[in-house]
Amino acid sequence: MPDALSGVLVLDGLVWILGVTALAGVIYGFAGFGSALIFMPLATIWLEPAFAIAAFSLSAVVSLFTVVPRAWGVADKPATFTMIGAAFLSAPLGIYLLRVLDVDLIRTAVAGTVLGTLAALMAGWRYATRPSFAARAGVGAATGILGGLTGLMGPIVILFNLGAGNRADVMRANTLLFLTIITILVLPQMAFQGMLSVSALWLGVLMMPVYAIGTRCGQALFDPAYDVLYRRVAYGIIALAGVMGLPVWQ
Repeated sequence: MPDALSGVLVLDGLVWILGVTALAGVIYGFAGFGSALIFMPLATIWLEPAFAIAAFSLSAVVSLFTVVPRAWGVADKPATFTMIGAAFLSAPLGIYLLRVLDVDLIRTAVAGTVLGTLAALMAGWRYATRPSFAARAGVGAATGILGGLTGLMGPIVILFNLGAGNRADVMRANTLLFLTIITILVLPQMAFQGMLSVSALWLGVLMMPVYAIGTRCGQALFDPAYDVLYRRVAYGIIALAGVMGLPVWQ
């Protein structure tokens, strides 16, 4: 283990984090969302939320090579990049709140966001009209604030894309493209606010190959013909992650 990590994680903790990273990668490649929903509640059992967000954001760089190429040709890129731009502009506010708020409050926010998102997904929330530019920009901005604070870029945008009425493959591609790019774009913003430590960078580097293998495995498992099955599996794992991430277990 690099010296920069020795004061942060014991061996058992590192094994746990890498195992969670692999699971998050499989879910991301498989369902098209859910990696941060899996990683953040479980990783913050061992790590401070800011540390976990920074390490995970760095590890997500590998998604540019593992899942984005296939998603690129399917995604609605103008709509998705509108949301990415808005999220990028609003994320610094969320990162600032991450700096100043209580750690247990953030952990509760992470677990609550996970479980609330899951409930809405399972209830089949939808809306009828096609989203406007303003609606997409607003959703992107809200996502950036929540993501900067909790590391969870997915919940709002997942609900939005599920309700937009697109085909399952387009919805999945839009979500993959958004989550991968905005997670990476948060890195320089965290560095600017002094939230990107050397230890977090080391951990992110260690996580990269594990996450890459996980996303490849998950992508290989994806079959549009079994849409209902893969969503149910993802929902079950996300529910477990949300419950385990509650501060009561710390």
